[in-house]
Amino acid sequence: MQSTLQSGQSKVKETLLTPRFYTTDFNEMASLDISKNAYEFEAILEEFRIDYNRQHFIRDEEFNQSWDELDKDTRNLFIEFLERSCTAEFSGFLLYKELSRRLEKTSPIIAECFLLMSRDEARHAGFLNKAMGDFNLALDLGFLTKSRKYTFFSPKFIFYATYLSEKIGYWRYITIYRHLEKHPEHRIYPIFRFFENWCQDENRHGDFFAALLKSQPQFLNTFESRLWCRFFLLSVFATMYLNDFQRADFYNAIGLDSRQYDMQVIRKTNESASRIFPVSLNVDHPQFFQLLDECAQQNSKLVSIDKNNQSKLIQTFQKIPAYSKLILNLFTLYFMKPISSQNIAMIIK
Repeated sequence: MQSTLQSGQSKVKETLLTPRFYTTDFNEMASLDISKNAYEFEAILEEFRIDYNRQHFIRDEEFNQSWDELDKDTRNLFIEFLERSCTAEFSGFLLYKELSRRLEKTSPIIAECFLLMSRDEARHAGFLNKAMGDFNLALDLGFLTKSRKYTFFSPKFIFYATYLSEKIGYWRYITIYRHLEKHPEHRIYPIFRFFENWCQDENRHGDFFAALLKSQPQFLNTFESRLWCRFFLLSVFATMYLNDFQRADFYNAIGLDSRQYDMQVIRKTNESASRIFPVSLNVDHPQFFQLLDECAQQNSKLVSIDKNNQSKLIQTFQKIPAYSKLILNLFTLYFMKPISSQNIAMIIK
């Protein structure tokens, strides 16, 4: 019998690193003027309408086998990868679907773009959920919709965060795909064969949010916007780094070194962001990845403390040194001198 993972029943504890569901100020979103960039959005919409991956997410005969040969640890880590990925994709679907509904009358072009992106995200989430079915598990997405707490982000924060999440998703998927293309002996499950086309959806979504940012120069050309761009770059990079540090065994199972993988993905995403954001992070600073390593180690200590059987009060006191070092390192990373993007003049022209 197929069991059902629900957020209320799952043993995975919701933390700051858990994929989240978002909502925003829909009235403010509807009031944004995109008229100066209308031609760009029309071109993006036409590309979304083509639906390049309409026939891509179709399970083939390679899925029709038992996966019992996977050792227990690898199996559990892979299931967690599927669960987190499915939750993240479904979160995108819900946000984009609601935005398409709210903007239908005021910004029909943008509304249809969001609708078609929600189509893509639903397709991704469904494909991942079917993969979980091969391990006799499934996410109850309806229950997840009702039970999860929603985090409010203003439109500009939605733009920053979602642009980066889509772009970093592209680099994560394509890096894994290219690695496994060269080393098929490490492809533990057929879903990885779908990553090349899949990540192009992420890339197109990122381009859409880049166009939204360019249509609102106030989100890019002020002192405050430079600070927020740095904040979201560091937040996205640190979240991925800390998560993957805890899951190094999963990457080992597919023949990757998690640290080297994250370093490559961060460098590529930082480079992509520099084409839109006014600043990028100095990831070549000799301390940048050293400090992320220290953050990851402190986060692991926090996870270990959560697993012990001591009282909440004792756990709280035990966490203070780790939290202090983690926060200090993140502040140090944030205040590293950023790199000004060379093309910012063209972005805000």
